[in-house]
Order: sequence, then structure tokens, then C-alpha cells
Amino acid sequence: MARRKPSGPRLSSKPQKGASRNPGTSGELRIIGGDWRSRKLRFPDAGGVRPTPARTRETLFNWLSFHLAGSDCLDLFSGSGALGLEALSRGAAHATLVDNNPALATALRNNLRFLGSQAGTVTCTNVDTYLSQRARQPFDIVFMDPPFRQGWLTTLLPLLDSQGWVKSGGWVYVEHESDLPTPAAPADWQLHRQKTAGQVTYCLYRVAQAAGRNE
Repeated sequence: MARRKPSGPRLSSKPQKGASRNPGTSGELRIIGGDWRSRKLRFPDAGGVRPTPARTRETLFNWLSFHLAGSDCLDLFSGSGALGLEALSRGAAHATLVDNNPALATALRNNLRFLGSQAGTVTCTNVDTYLSQRARQPFDIVFMDPPFRQGWLTTLLPLLDSQGWVKSGGWVYVEHESDLPTPAAPADWQLHRQKTAGQVTYCLYRVAQAAGRNE
């Protein structure tokens, strides 16, 4: 996932007009572990996207090291694809990457082809639209690094839970502003790890095993 620059207290994921003022410019993502380690990928300068820093990714994937192999992952607000592509590199069986920016979605598809991978699915839509109705099996791992200052986590964490997007015993990773309290998680989510680095706090939750949970 990738960080978008704050754009005010609104709850729409539609790209802003003029967000990409230099459409010819691009950013670079380096995969830091797994089969594609050190591979460099390009993505467009669209809406201020930048990859989750390498040190943060290394910490996260150390936390998840025993749970990635064969997992089915969902990367929301995917942006550069830093988290979803890193998960695939480290042994995830499949990753669904969701971003509403057409240029970023195209770059994600191109990078999957460049890596020779058929294990990724890219969906170009708003995250709240995607989550509003589940039409497939729940995921093992969900990554969510939304734009700051827009209140996304307050809205989407309950939606992930109520629509049954995460398997019982699955994992949810979120990032938020370090100067704000961590949003309340659903009652059956257990905070497994939490760390702050500069302006970002990142958390990993475990969805509790529960008899009768909708799968």
C-alpha cells in the first residue's frame, strides 16, 4: 500500500482534479524480500502516492512470516502495490489489489505482467464500494493503508467485520496518523502488534477464532 498526502477531512476516494500535475513522472518501488527481492517497479505520480517505507514493510512481514505462505490477501488503497506485491513475493497464493485511480490500476497490472505473475487481481473501484457487499470467500490477510485525514478507518473497520471479509483467525493490518488515537476495532479483533515510526502508527490485528463465524 502507499501513502497519499492528506487532502482534507472528506470521505470520498475519488481522485482530485489535477492530482497528477506531471503525468510523465513516476515513482519507484523496490521489493525487499522473497522471490522478487530487489526487483524495481515503476508507478505513476498519481495523487501523491508513495510506497510504505521499506523498514515498515520489513517489520510487518516479520510479524506475518509464519502466516503468508499460501495465503489469500486483500490490499486496499493499493497505490503502488507495495504491500500486496511484497506479500506475493514472500509466498502468498493470491492478492487482490484495490485502488480507484485508473493510472495506478494499469500500472499494477503492468507490474504483475512484468514480474510474470498470474497470482494478482487488480480491481479499479472505490474501497467502500468494493467492501459494501462481499461476493467471494473471505481473506486470510487484509492490508489497509488509507489516505490520512479522511476518517476511512472509522468507517471501514466495522464494514470489514460486518460483511465478513476476514476469515476467523485471519489478520488485518492498518496504518494511521500517529497524532491521532488508534480507531476502535471490532470486538472480536485482538491487537497483536503495534508500532509508531514518525508520523505513522501501524497495527496488526488478529480476528478471533469464533464458533459459527460466517466464512
